[in-house]
Amino acid sequence: MFKKILMPIDLQETHLAVKAVKIAIDEARKHGAEVYVMTVMPGFGMPMVASFFPDNAMKKALKEIGAELKRYIAANFPKDVTVHPVITEGSPAERILAQAKTIGADLIIIPSHAQSLGQVFLGSCAAKVVEHATCSVMVIKG
Repeated sequence: MFKKILMPIDLQETHLAVKAVKIAIDEARKHGAEVYVMTVMPGFGMPMVASFFPDNAMKKALKEIGAELKRYIAANFPKDVTVHPVITEGSPAERILAQAKTIGADLIIIPSHAQSLGQVFLGSCAAKVVEHATCSVMVIKG
């Protein structure tokens, strides 16, 4: 049923992804799916902001985040599950939706720190992904 699972995580809040990782592993094994573990680095956005950083700052940051994501995957995913690291830059919800489309994701498993489906949840990245995704989305509360 699921062949490509996208699982975005925040590398600064990996504790929120513990349950999501277990579910992604189970779903991948059950369906023979590949898992794309994604992290989104906030962009410098406006040229005025970018002008405060050296030209190579973004490349260096992406390289360091890539190494950290690979360490995270190695420590949390078993060898029998095919996992692809994905690092992007920009608005998290927009980048998650774009990546899902790019890889043809069947399922997005997204960790959320929201405690309820009230105001907090409605303003979250997870809510935006749920609202706009063209595939199934599973929101996992930490």
